[in-house]
Amino acid sequence: MRTALLQSSGRPGSTAENLRVLDEAAGRAAAAGAGLLVTSELFLTGYAIGDALGVLAEPADGDSADAVAEIAGRHGLAVAYGYPERDGEHVFNSVQLISADGARLAGHRKTHLFGCFERDHFTPGEQPVAQAELNGLTVGLLICYDVEFPENVRAHALAGTDLLLVPTAQMHPFQFVAESVVPVRAFENQMYVAYVNRAGREGELEFVGLSVLAAPDGTARARAGRGEELLLADADPAFLAASRGANPYLRDRRPGLYGSLV
Repeated sequence: MRTALLQSSGRPGSTAENLRVLDEAAGRAAAAGAGLLVTSELFLTGYAIGDALGVLAEPADGDSADAVAEIAGRHGLAVAYGYPERDGEHVFNSVQLISADGARLAGHRKTHLFGCFERDHFTPGEQPVAQAELNGLTVGLLICYDVEFPENVRAHALAGTDLLLVPTAQMHPFQFVAESVVPVRAFENQMYVAYVNRAGREGELEFVGLSVLAAPDGTARARAGRGEELLLADADPAFLAASRGANPYLRDRRPGLYGSLV
């Protein structure tokens, strides 16, 4: 499945403008044959916008979800987008996957919040694995810091995830995560990982870009630079099957030895 990674910070604080950016990117991705478009973390609102996150937060079935569904349907491709999700008094850092026909397929609430800023503004999610079937692949969802915990990605591997989508807001000086950690996660868990970052400065933060579609052999099938970019690469089920056949990591596990880890 051709996958488009939208490395962009959009316009922080303006949901309407970010929906416009998403619409334009969806048109370009569909024209290039993509079946899936993935955005960065909190793409619909911006990341470093403080208390405005709570003001702009919406339910999973809110107006912005309807707008994304309309974009997905008009361009004929699935969309996974980051946004602040309101559920009663709680606000979650979330990602939602919407199909090409506008159906809400899956959602994930970030389980591992990074730093005081996120802990002050969000409630952590409690479900490590969210999945949906899309174009013959089992697609899973995590967000940014979640992927840095090997247990999260291994849980997805054991649940059968083929393509893991990871909207992120990776900032300087942690670019080694994009450069090294993410390809290793793909290799050790035998899956594709689409890691999609923000770009440029936002408040005091400098996002490093470097979005990547990492393959199960540990290589980068496509790698972005530091600026705004629409990256395209293929998640190939045949290559994934061959890689899993050749790589013994998951088969050679001895879970009985790992009980002390939890």
